[in-house]
Amino acid sequence: MSMPESAHPSSPRAEWVERPERSNRAMLRLMTWISLRLGRAPARFVLAGISLYFLLFAPAAKAASRAYLRRALDREPTFADLFRHFHSFASTIHDRVFLINARFDLFQLEVQGEDVVQGVLAAGRGAFLMGAHMGSFEVARAIGRRQPGLRVAMVMYEENARKLNAALAAINPAAVQEIIPLGQIDSMLRVQASLDEGMVLGVLGDRTLGGDPTLRVPFLGADAEFPIGPMRLAAMLKRPVLFMSGLYLGGNRYAIHFERLADFSNVERTGRDAAIQSAVVAYAACLERHCRAAPYNWFNFFDFWRPKDAG
Repeated sequence: MSMPESAHPSSPRAEWVERPERSNRAMLRLMTWISLRLGRAPARFVLAGISLYFLLFAPAAKAASRAYLRRALDREPTFADLFRHFHSFASTIHDRVFLINARFDLFQLEVQGEDVVQGVLAAGRGAFLMGAHMGSFEVARAIGRRQPGLRVAMVMYEENARKLNAALAAINPAAVQEIIPLGQIDSMLRVQASLDEGMVLGVLGDRTLGGDPTLRVPFLGADAEFPIGPMRLAAMLKRPVLFMSGLYLGGNRYAIHFERLADFSNVERTGRDAAIQSAVVAYAACLERHCRAAPYNWFNFFDFWRPKDAG
């Protein structure tokens, strides 16, 4: 495995940002109404058709899925593999309707590493929960039933926060989702105050908007760019970082994993850059392990390995 290159600014606008959104609030409200009135099982018949439609008529996403699965499976993916990848993505989006409406009783959830979360709560200093566009982040809400002291807020770019708020309003206007948008004057103050209250802050660490510095590290057989901003934020605030994934196992089953990833609590300024780079490498390695174990759960439908100066 090659050593990671130095951090550098990524391309002006990331490919995933430029791609138009295919969903809209009217359709999301309709799907929400059907799901909550008819139930999860009947609505999944509609979902299979939606998955097939996007597989057949979204050629760029299909090509990206094939390129990723070729790496994750170590073989040429079949049409069935591609459909399973698309349908896993559609299923997690669909299940968001029920999870945000607190219908946890519909799902079989297994949790690994719950003691890691308990350790964070006991310390009382909060932590960063580093996730990815993998499986479902919403299933972490179910842990709140078993961990009464657990409070989770999302930290994301302002544009993404606006889109998520719109989606939540379409699913359940009464849903309370704490989101801290980055880029505002008081963003850092809100982040630090939330951590001081013992909250766990969720961050997705596998995408960048394009203007942020990245680190090229080995990932599924080739170097890929990962943003260093989330780890830098944790290092500046001297907090621990946990890896979280809510893997979709098919049907109504999810497996939630928590792992210790990095701890910047005692890292001095002189060693901060090296600690950040090591943490990003560790994150990519952890993500790769989960991609190989549950290959149909990673939902970045664009050329993730494209060189930064290409195109």
